[in-house]
Amino acid sequence: MRLIRLYARVVGQLGPDLKLGGLLALANIGLAIASFAEPILFGRIIDRLTMGGQGRADVTFTDLLPLIIAWIAFGLFTIGAGVLVGLTADRLSHRRRLAVVANYFEHVLELPLAFHTSTHSGRVLKVMLEGSNGMGWLWLGFFREHFAALVSLGVLLPLTVFLNWRLGVLLVILVALFTALTAYVIRKTETLQGSVESYHSRLAEQASDALGNVPVIQSFTRAAAETGALRSTIRQLLNAQTPVLSWWAMANIASRAAATLTVTSIFLLGTWLHLQGYATVGDVVMFMSIATMLIGRLEQVVGFISQLFLQAPKMREFFEILDTAPAVHDRPGALNVDRFAGRVDFEGVSFSYDGKRSALTDVSFSAEPGTTVALVGATGSGKSTTLGLLHRAFDPQSGAIRIDGHDIRDVCLAALRRNIGVVFQEPMLFARSIRENLQVGRPDASEDEMRDALERAQAIEFIARQTDGLDSIIGERGRSLSGGERQRLSIARALLKNPPILVLDEATSALDAGTERKLQIALEEVMRGRTTFVIAHRLATIRNADKILVFDAGRIVEAGSFEELVARNGRFAELARAQFMVGDPEPQRPTLIRPALAAVAE
Repeated sequence: MRLIRLYARVVGQLGPDLKLGGLLALANIGLAIASFAEPILFGRIIDRLTMGGQGRADVTFTDLLPLIIAWIAFGLFTIGAGVLVGLTADRLSHRRRLAVVANYFEHVLELPLAFHTSTHSGRVLKVMLEGSNGMGWLWLGFFREHFAALVSLGVLLPLTVFLNWRLGVLLVILVALFTALTAYVIRKTETLQGSVESYHSRLAEQASDALGNVPVIQSFTRAAAETGALRSTIRQLLNAQTPVLSWWAMANIASRAAATLTVTSIFLLGTWLHLQGYATVGDVVMFMSIATMLIGRLEQVVGFISQLFLQAPKMREFFEILDTAPAVHDRPGALNVDRFAGRVDFEGVSFSYDGKRSALTDVSFSAEPGTTVALVGATGSGKSTTLGLLHRAFDPQSGAIRIDGHDIRDVCLAALRRNIGVVFQEPMLFARSIRENLQVGRPDASEDEMRDALERAQAIEFIARQTDGLDSIIGERGRSLSGGERQRLSIARALLKNPPILVLDEATSALDAGTERKLQIALEEVMRGRTTFVIAHRLATIRNADKILVFDAGRIVEAGSFEELVARNGRFAELARAQFMVGDPEPQRPTLIRPALAAVAE
């Protein structure tokens, strides 16, 4: 993406303020014209005065008054318009920067889980902040001064040839030389700056990763190692950044040297032309003023291009993420179902994450409303993928999933996910109050309803111990709570949502045995009247499931009740024997260990 195309996209992010941006651009053109008019008028005044002193008719103040009034008017216009443009540009820039942050944030939240799995959250946050800040700076600088500078150099500078072609040509040549130097610097540093930004991303990822795992770092005394790794990345970043900074320092020095060289050249040539009768004193004064003004404009343009170039990799990253399309979206005319009855049908569903290796192959089963279906199998067998497809974390490549006869792709996402409650194996809590975490499931829930959900999730006891009760802040990812407390709060959140379909992804894995037994009784009561899917590794938690689906390599290899599957003496029976849920099919010599373990499992 070239700089011009990239900047066109940045301008496009002005959205509803694009018309205001156009008005600011027109105002900048007016300012550029006014800034040129001032030295021209001043030169004409000087000419009138010098002509009066050369034996010609005396010049009166009245003769000069129109020029003086015009000169003062353009000066006042420049001041007033500059202030108005600056204030408007400032407000526009800040307003659009925050709007871009909000739009980016909303877009990222809708991206598929595969994106978030492969992209570090620290990088996503860094791209959002730096990309939006870069755009805000570009809008602010462009509308305040840089566009006027570009108009002055690109449009009005050539017009100086018509004022005095000899001085005008010299001015155009000098500015062209410095412009060529800037273009050369851009070419030399374009690739280098891309590598610099990759180090910035790595720095954000390392810092975010370490700050998210402080307990592990302290426990394993990794502080020095993590700091050393961060310092190493910083050194690499500086080594990559230094050549870029050196080139741009040279460009800035050259642009400053241009001021002295240009003014001196204009003065020397203007003096010679005046002595030869090819330029008036007013022409010399006028061109020296224009040259000084243009050099200032040139420095602004060089600064603008320098910053645009330095910001370009950040904004490219921003647009790369913004261009990432969500994997799932609402179809035109999608149904908005208020509440499902809860019948679920998988019909020949197949899915692959990478398009090469199949994660699910021809999965078919049905779940009647109010029944409990358990999914068991080894890690990576397809259990979580199956239920991820149910709430459309992604869509299958073939087959269909229906709820109450509706293909879930024909139901709007908000309605679908409103009807499904999920308790993940990892609690995934926000760094907010307990109340706010519960309201994620149902924002309009009353305090009595929240306490009822907490009680059914066996969580009311530890909530009572919190200093501020429901208003207690639980820290990032709920770190102020124990693992079991976090999981119980997550379960209460799902219960409060009260969906017709419930997904429990090893929901009791973080609970102690005593709390788990209590919770199982509560869950059995809650699961009544709703379709429940349970992913379980401990088979003791699914003994009373209506149907058990045994997964292996993305396929359902067995299905039935607990007793039916044990009686088949197949894959499920092997899993049950491995967890001492059932005895061996053939009598074996008794040992002291197996009965003891079986008693513990019961």
